[in-house]
Amino acid sequence: MNRLDGLNIQQQQAVRADSGPVLVLAGPGSGKTRVLTQRIAYLIGTIGVRPYNILAVTFTNKAAREMAARVAAPLGEDLKFPYMGTFHSICARILRRETEHLPFQTNFVIFDQDDQLSLVKQAVRELNLDEKRYRPNSLHASISNAKNELLLPDDYPVQTYRDEVTQRVYRRYQEMLLANNALDFDDLLLYSAILLEETPAVRERYARRFEHILVDEFQDTNMAQYRLLRSLSSFHRNLFVVGDADQSIYRWRGADYRNVLRFREDFPDAQVILLEQNYRSKQSILDLATAVINRNPQRISKRLFSDLGQGKKPILYEVYDDRLEAAFVVDTIRQLTRDQRAEPGEFAIMYRTNSQSRLLEEAFLQANIPYKLVGAQRFYGRKEVKDVIAYLRLVHNPNDELSLGRVINTPPRGIGSKTYLFLKTQAQRQGISPGQLLLQLNRPEFSQILEAAGSRAKSALLHFGALLGGWIALKDELPPLSLMDRILESANLHNYIDDQSDEGQDRWENVMELRRLTAEYQDLGLEAFLEQIALVSDQDTLEANANAPTLLTLHAAKGLEFPIVFITGLNDGLLPHSRSFEDPEAMQEERRLFYVGITRAKDGLFLTYSQNRSAYGYSELVSPSRYLDDIPHNLLDELQPSHKSRSAFPDGSRPAERWESSRLGAPSQERQNPVIQPQFSAGMRVKHPAWGEGMVLNSRIQDDDEIIDVFFAGVGLKHLAASLARLEIMT
Repeated sequence: MNRLDGLNIQQQQAVRADSGPVLVLAGPGSGKTRVLTQRIAYLIGTIGVRPYNILAVTFTNKAAREMAARVAAPLGEDLKFPYMGTFHSICARILRRETEHLPFQTNFVIFDQDDQLSLVKQAVRELNLDEKRYRPNSLHASISNAKNELLLPDDYPVQTYRDEVTQRVYRRYQEMLLANNALDFDDLLLYSAILLEETPAVRERYARRFEHILVDEFQDTNMAQYRLLRSLSSFHRNLFVVGDADQSIYRWRGADYRNVLRFREDFPDAQVILLEQNYRSKQSILDLATAVINRNPQRISKRLFSDLGQGKKPILYEVYDDRLEAAFVVDTIRQLTRDQRAEPGEFAIMYRTNSQSRLLEEAFLQANIPYKLVGAQRFYGRKEVKDVIAYLRLVHNPNDELSLGRVINTPPRGIGSKTYLFLKTQAQRQGISPGQLLLQLNRPEFSQILEAAGSRAKSALLHFGALLGGWIALKDELPPLSLMDRILESANLHNYIDDQSDEGQDRWENVMELRRLTAEYQDLGLEAFLEQIALVSDQDTLEANANAPTLLTLHAAKGLEFPIVFITGLNDGLLPHSRSFEDPEAMQEERRLFYVGITRAKDGLFLTYSQNRSAYGYSELVSPSRYLDDIPHNLLDELQPSHKSRSAFPDGSRPAERWESSRLGAPSQERQNPVIQPQFSAGMRVKHPAWGEGMVLNSRIQDDDEIIDVFFAGVGLKHLAASLARLEIMT
């Protein structure tokens, strides 16, 4: 059997491309991995290239192992590929062999992320810098970015005093690495690229060895990786790269989609091959994705097409607020699975930021529907969220030793493990809890205990005891939201959690999401809030292979596919994210992120946005994502804003009924029953016999009844069944 059987014309063209530079621009779902592995098999089995002379690089060790297995399978041989792996692993091999040209020894170690951060902190201390002003995480990110651009400390651009400080820290950090005979991850690329560029004999030796170089996910390379590839391919010039600039979404990791443009400039004779046939999605989904991505400038246009059929139009759905948005997702999934049109595991719900998962998780838990979370911890399992909850638990119950142990030195306040052990030991001798002892340390009878702790520990314990006592004194006076704000401020948690890096800002967004939840318990008190948190956070995690809907960020969705996809939170400020508004490059990446999410869908796609979102404890009006304006109306099954029910289309049908699985064919008899017509609509004034007057925010048909969301001035939001609520419509 010809190993090219089953490949389309474009794929065959790529596999059999002539020698020389080749750029394969592979659209989503176009079989790029198959092309890459078949190309390697073709070089070995047909052209006669030895595996030893092939360099194949990808971004994960798992992908490299799978690539080796897939190459060997059609050849039927037990082949070894000494130079198939990640950029970092191959660079480490080269550096260990060439240490005579380098400032470290061959037995160097590679420091992990924690080791690197410890060195940066040490450098900050040695240089007598204020760690609160010059955050180690932020400094380390700046150093990493410099290395990705092949900038050594002496080359670091200095335009401000902060740049000068960063340069000094960078220089000291590098000195300490070399003193430890250690490299960080970025050094592996940095030293390899500089070695090859500045040592012609070494460059020629490796460039002659690697007759063919193949690169997967080329759009995710940074400048150091690009220049490394350019040096290694300088002799044979057989550089075969596969990627899609439209799917470059890791700029924050140093990825630069412009490497695709640089490749075309540096290799003007390169063959450019487009892989445009999609083997994943229905044509309606591809048409929508194309409409979104076509607005990005400086891109090579591709015509995505599919032989899988046109499919149903993606549904665009508007809801009143983000809580109802989560309810809509769960209701739709419940209806489609109940009617046997899809399995629970066929659904994916995607969003821009981790904090958006909280309302979705709660909606699934309330509906008693299992789910699994990919790419991040469960909302209530995130460290920053657990830290804030631990503070509130300790204020509510000073005897909570687990919470005390979590927060007593978070942020660091001079109460290390030795001091905390001293506190626990003394509390045990007094027959009270450590928390109770903290609150009483300023009493005269405990003065001897404090003296035994030492002056520094004494000061730290008294300070935290005073903070805790102050919060406890306020817990019955302040509502939970105000109490949380007081703790966040006086414990300096904002500066601790948000170190000004992207990750730090994401962590702070999670805290703000917890704060928004706290605002809903203003009238119920701290105890009710903590009880609700405990009931949600104690849910068991779901096994990875469970048949359950998947919740994940758009970044985590890269490389995955699902039959039915929901993309939620399509509001300006979320997607595109507000941090990107002033940066044109970032705005283009946000659009690519939306494109990646759309193209994960195989059969069905739901896009949702809300009129209002909770922020800082209050509901605020928000705008739909500006990217939605770029989608022609004829590509969507769209609900236009109106005074009709927000849970039905103008013809009265529900969103789940607009999409039918091509796998299951015609609707069941149950779905052919007449749809119950809603009696209530958004904006309608109603009166309840107990709660008085209220306003209808939303209405939806669920389980043969109409469910109404009503806001009552003195009570808040209530979810009511029309058949039981005894609501009177006010004219």
